[in-house]
Amino acid sequence: MRDNYLLKLNILKKILFFLTLILSSASLYAQSEFTVRGFVYNAENGEAAAFVKVLIKPIVFKPSDELNGATTDLDGYFQFSSLRGGEYAVEVRSAEHLSIYDTITLSDKALVTLRYELVKSEEVKEMEEVAIFGQDQSKRSNVEMSVNKLNQEGLERLPSFGAENDIISAFAITPGVVSTGDQGGQLYVRGGTPIQNKITLDGMTIYNPFHSIGFFSVFETELIKSADIYTGGFSAEYGGRISSIMDITYRDGDLTKHGGLVSVSPFIGKAVLEGPVFKNKDAKGSGGSYVFSAKHSLLNYTSEGVYPYVNDGEGMPFSFTDIYGKFTVKSPEGSKFSAFGFSNNDAVRYDNIADLNWKSYGGGINFTLVPSSNPVIIKGHLNASNYDIFFQEENGGKPRTSGITGFDVGFDFLYFLKNQSEITYGFNIGGFSTNFSTFNSVDREIKVENYNTELSAYLNYKLVKGRWVFNPGIRLQAYPSIPAVIPEPRLGIKVNATEKLRFKMSGGFYSQNFTSAANDRDIVTLFYGFVAAPTDVQSKFTKANGEEIEPENGLQTSWHGIFGAEYDLTRKLSLNVEGYYKYYPKLSNINVNKLYDDTPEFNQISDIYKKDFLIESGIAYGVDVLLEYKSNRLFLWGVYSYGESERWDGFMTYAPSFDRRHNINLVGSYSFLKDKSLELSLRWNFGSGLPFTPTSGYYQGEDFGNGVTTDYTTSNPSELSILLGDINSARLPTYHRFDITVKKKFSFKNKTILELKGGITNIYDRDNIFYVNRVTNEKIYQLPFLPSIGLSYDF
Repeated sequence: MRDNYLLKLNILKKILFFLTLILSSASLYAQSEFTVRGFVYNAENGEAAAFVKVLIKPIVFKPSDELNGATTDLDGYFQFSSLRGGEYAVEVRSAEHLSIYDTITLSDKALVTLRYELVKSEEVKEMEEVAIFGQDQSKRSNVEMSVNKLNQEGLERLPSFGAENDIISAFAITPGVVSTGDQGGQLYVRGGTPIQNKITLDGMTIYNPFHSIGFFSVFETELIKSADIYTGGFSAEYGGRISSIMDITYRDGDLTKHGGLVSVSPFIGKAVLEGPVFKNKDAKGSGGSYVFSAKHSLLNYTSEGVYPYVNDGEGMPFSFTDIYGKFTVKSPEGSKFSAFGFSNNDAVRYDNIADLNWKSYGGGINFTLVPSSNPVIIKGHLNASNYDIFFQEENGGKPRTSGITGFDVGFDFLYFLKNQSEITYGFNIGGFSTNFSTFNSVDREIKVENYNTELSAYLNYKLVKGRWVFNPGIRLQAYPSIPAVIPEPRLGIKVNATEKLRFKMSGGFYSQNFTSAANDRDIVTLFYGFVAAPTDVQSKFTKANGEEIEPENGLQTSWHGIFGAEYDLTRKLSLNVEGYYKYYPKLSNINVNKLYDDTPEFNQISDIYKKDFLIESGIAYGVDVLLEYKSNRLFLWGVYSYGESERWDGFMTYAPSFDRRHNINLVGSYSFLKDKSLELSLRWNFGSGLPFTPTSGYYQGEDFGNGVTTDYTTSNPSELSILLGDINSARLPTYHRFDITVKKKFSFKNKTILELKGGITNIYDRDNIFYVNRVTNEKIYQLPFLPSIGLSYDF
């Protein structure tokens, strides 16, 4: 097996070499034609202007010529390739800024770089059709399968919890996403578990993005530039997880002036500061900047007085602190360097029920290189972080702990082709160490400590040809510690059937080297740790069809197949329907059946009773329907999701704890007054009952304290044992909740803004179950009727 791995690793090295050679040759060949690239940024703060429409056309138009259009990326970058020589007209369109018109001449330089500054004006009328046109072009030139793209403006439209906006609102309403509710913050995506979701911040993996009070994440909404949520079928540039990707990007600090924001509510207090470190007067949009944010929960101070009816008047036992800072340098040529660091802490204690705390910290660097003589854009990152969690149930519960420390370094190369086609390729090196300890239902300890490395390389190609968009890709994941090399083919296709109707499909193979430190059969769990995929698993696994295989390791894998259609009912109203099927050939899970230690004296005992982890398989399938209306003042979002999930453990089929069949999210917001300074947001969520394993009864367990001489007929053991029913054979009650938020902004002559926020969570005070202690049968309900008010000042 080791020789086979070395052979595959050698193939991986050769593929990396040829990728570099081919792309370098393509870049040199492109120099014989003209390439125009550029950067667009906001004059107000020097920030890159993302998703701005740029048009270019020859002044002397020939029949063979085409009107080229592009949309700037997150770095404000655009590029046009394979242009002939001559004079061209350039137009930059934005819905909130003055349009820019320019003329350029392509003659002696093969590569021309442009820079444009967008200026706001009180006289500019909102060109809603420009924004819609840009969205339409993106839909036609990108597959965009199973993705929800949001910016800060989109996040602000969603109802806020506790008078504070948070990105978790966007996660929770995404089609195909199931949330366990207000507390815990666990998200399940189209049959996948939280451990199978990869959440990144500027390229860094965030191991636990949600605080125990589940409607607050570790992310600062004021800093979010974009949030792309992929629920399946994602392309080859993403890897390391088998269910979903949540890719979050922060903006840089203000390059023109010092400023910030302070905010306070009964839930949290926070502050954001930003400004220039140094300025480049000769090239606006370049220089150095900083941004710093900090927030701290206030519920442990305020809830006893503000919400005396919660938790029997003892307040809400939540506490968390988040700190983030970043320093950025931008060059006039478009290159950029950033260094950042963060610290997140969380603690919750329910008296006589459970105690939990976790902490995370880390940092890294990101850079973008824009070579002056080459159209290839080079991006890179280097980061490291640590995450530790502790959980203990009261009344005799034994502690569970988990920790992970990891690093990651990677490079990405982007090359634009003609007609919005492009090639992206890159490679990544990472490593992590884990330590984990828990106890299963029969109090057998499961303890794992290990160190792992990962190597990966990918090639992603997007071809736009007439009505068709093709997006094939290949990713290679190497796991030296296992050892294993896994090829992961990916494919996305879209056809623009008409101007309004588009069909699309995507699919591929995915793998990951992570296993959850919680069992998927648990009713609900506050504890969610990380473990590397185990190598010491059972020697044989019987598939559902009766076939017997010999698993070599516990790497988790999945196949995705997704088909969908988009239809623009009007310019403002669109419908998106997607059907999906996910097959999980191999999943690894904590062994709830463990009775014996895996030691020589128990060699005759079956693996299923002594291994810490067992192999399973599974399927998930369903349909997601999204109806979206977006206009100048009104935003409506309606989602219905139907899904089914099944797991096979080698003996029986069972429904995992997140198998929610029906899920509905209805969201609406409207801006009142001429200046749109008054906004009302509403959200109603309904979810059918989640499965759980019921408690059939209790009995006094015998601990055999005197060994084989113990007289069980006269002993009186004090420990109470639980008799469980069939796995996940019962369902919790349905979940539903209605929330409302009202915001009013007051603008002052010095351009500062005061915002008053008010909201009500769970308006009709629905009792939604959250947690049950099996021993004491004590219940914790999710958040009751909670009014709140908050104040923020943007300066």
